[in-house]
Amino acid sequence: MRIVVTGATSFIGLAVTKELLDKGHEVFAVARPDSPGRRRLEGKEGCFIMSCTLREIHTLVGRRELAGGADAWLHLGGAGAGSDNRRTPEIQARNIAYALEALRTAYALGCSRFLFSGSQAEYGICHTVMREDGECHPVSEYGKDKLKVCSMASEEARRLGITYIHARIFSVYGPGDHPWSLIATCMDTFLKGGHMELGACTQMWNFLYITDAARALTGLLLAKAPAGVYNVAGEDTRPLKHYLEELHRLCGGGGTYEYGKRPPNAEGVVSLIPDTGKLHEAVGFRQEISFEQGIKEMLHKGNIPYQKSLGLK
Repeated sequence: MRIVVTGATSFIGLAVTKELLDKGHEVFAVARPDSPGRRRLEGKEGCFIMSCTLREIHTLVGRRELAGGADAWLHLGGAGAGSDNRRTPEIQARNIAYALEALRTAYALGCSRFLFSGSQAEYGICHTVMREDGECHPVSEYGKDKLKVCSMASEEARRLGITYIHARIFSVYGPGDHPWSLIATCMDTFLKGGHMELGACTQMWNFLYITDAARALTGLLLAKAPAGVYNVAGEDTRPLKHYLEELHRLCGGGGTYEYGKRPPNAEGVVSLIPDTGKLHEAVGFRQEISFEQGIKEMLHKGNIPYQKSLGLK
């Protein structure tokens, strides 16, 4: 298949692009001209790097590389994913327009399937199981606008005759994540023997390793899953502090940490309790990488000095 991927040089975008290339598909990787991640895609067989901003996405229709059209579109691009930007209406509102223009461009290229990267933030403050057909009460502008895309793009896709997949992605971690993410920050601090100040961390949480996330997303795109909303998450839900205490142990027990010292992020105190039954039913997805395996892989790929003592040569 010929597949367009926006946000192809992002954390999840790179993993998804690799998964698609490994399966033998042609990938048209949309990336900003100044994206530092472009070099990781250069020279990859079957990968065509398309220099383009989201504001210019409609210009892909006239590009020579896409003269033969495309079969599917995976929209991972967006502006302002950081915690501070999630509070900014102007930044987040742009993403609605970008997503709808991407959908129309996909239609013009002949795509029959379109996957949009939604978020668990669409559910808002929730302390019960999060099911796709449940009510959503987003708190942040980020979550509100992701939910708006779900409604508006679903309707537009029906009008255009495109299968629209809305993937609500939960907490993904792994090599290449932002250095300010919780896992990356804790790892760096613990391995340097520093002190980590945390929130209460009593909420329920769910982590999914990056390669598992890429498998789930490509599965939804390629396996002819019906149109609709799908939670993309793991099967290991437990208190966040249990995850962090395991992380501390896997990092060799160095450094210290203290709970109750940091305020909540833009969404407030959120518990992540996803129901992944719909995802499993649609594409047969099962989590393959445990949290312990994922952290060990991060330590290994990061060439951390503690590798030898942890048996990660």
